[in-house]
Amino acid sequence: MQEKIYFYYTNDLHSNFGQWPKVAQYMKEAKAKRKKDSYWLFDIGDHVDRVHPISEALRGKGNVELLNDIGYDLVTIGNNEGITFSHEDLYHLYDEANFQVVCANLVSLDNNQPDWLSAYVKLESIQGVKIAVIGLTAPFNDYYELLGWHIDDPYITIEKIIRALKGTVDIIVLLSHLGISEDQEIARRFSEIDVIIGGHTHHLLRTGEEVNQAIITAAGKHCYDVGEVILTWDHDENKLVKKEAYTTDISDFPQEPGTVDKLQILQMKSENILDRTVVTIDNPIEMDWYIHSDIMQSLTDFIREKTGAECAMFNTGLLLDGFPKGDITLGDIHRICPHPINPCIVELSGNEITEVVRASLTKEFMEYHLKGFGFRGEVLGRMIFSGIQVETGRHPSGQEYVKEILMYDKPLDNEKVYSVVTADAFTFGRLLPEVAKSEKKTYILPEFIRDFLADTLREKFGS
Repeated sequence: MQEKIYFYYTNDLHSNFGQWPKVAQYMKEAKAKRKKDSYWLFDIGDHVDRVHPISEALRGKGNVELLNDIGYDLVTIGNNEGITFSHEDLYHLYDEANFQVVCANLVSLDNNQPDWLSAYVKLESIQGVKIAVIGLTAPFNDYYELLGWHIDDPYITIEKIIRALKGTVDIIVLLSHLGISEDQEIARRFSEIDVIIGGHTHHLLRTGEEVNQAIITAAGKHCYDVGEVILTWDHDENKLVKKEAYTTDISDFPQEPGTVDKLQILQMKSENILDRTVVTIDNPIEMDWYIHSDIMQSLTDFIREKTGAECAMFNTGLLLDGFPKGDITLGDIHRICPHPINPCIVELSGNEITEVVRASLTKEFMEYHLKGFGFRGEVLGRMIFSGIQVETGRHPSGQEYVKEILMYDKPLDNEKVYSVVTADAFTFGRLLPEVAKSEKKTYILPEFIRDFLADTLREKFGS
């Protein structure tokens, strides 16, 4: 006798709520189809993204309501849940969840774990197949530890759990917000794992990928696809005999009406919260991504002063628009600076600062359409500096070049190490290699750039 077991999942929604009513319709149809079968609904993290007003105003609890409404069974957390909220906000994020949260490597540094948190959960199919579901999230401890959390090593964690589960379950499923490379390596190292449902790196595996004994799957980003895993258990042979994974493009699915209505309610709630006036300004504030602006200079100066760094550099693309005169609300500030980006202090030599300044003033840098690393804007824009004076000229071609960089009217010492505060997005990837490779990084948490923008507006522009 054979039994089929079904898992339906989403990953990396990033609060792209325009897709969520279609997800709801897909899950509604799947649940109706599987009434007599064993099935569960999973989310693999980064459901929340504070780029959206609902997630910003309700601190992710609106996302939890939406998961509740569909009837999810298990979720794990992504870095957007883990490192874009204060310790208190994350600690209480899932208080009202009707589902279980599994994340085996999340540890509160005060030894007071949230009641909703489990390392793994045991499930049982209709015909008695025992399943363990484990959750893991990416170890961004430079952030987590400043917020009062720690992420244990995923490999050590999973080894301990597998040892503890030995002989008690038939199937092991991993909900992994670690990324495709880590998922593949886990499959190679741990023969006990049967299924890895992934996320974080936004990879789309339409029919899964087999690595050793495991099937690996993931459904891309923003829930344009929803994933399904089908396992076939043979009760006579007492083993899994087939593993299948698929994703479904739900672009043409209708919107589930109840979810549309719920989103409208959450939107109104968030607008009421974000409608609070932060400051009133007498004159409009202009903004252009490619030229110097007073608001961007003031923001850069303010962050340098507040963090105590010797110099600061922030790109104009962080602000999506200017402000009209009159009342400026929390919602206005969120709309104009929506990025979940924090300031970060790095240590750079004078030579490295010079290289960063040169790179940031190139046409290629200013017009670069960055996707990811928390940046939610259009282009990077021009870099604005504080604490250093950058004198530039122009080649006959029109390209700007750096003539001289001064600090307190003296040239930078090429070998001396300076503290520089900039957007944490530059500490990842290859946009500004000198920043990314800095051996000492101090992230300023939990404040986002927009929190400093609000204070800048109050202090420098308020009437």
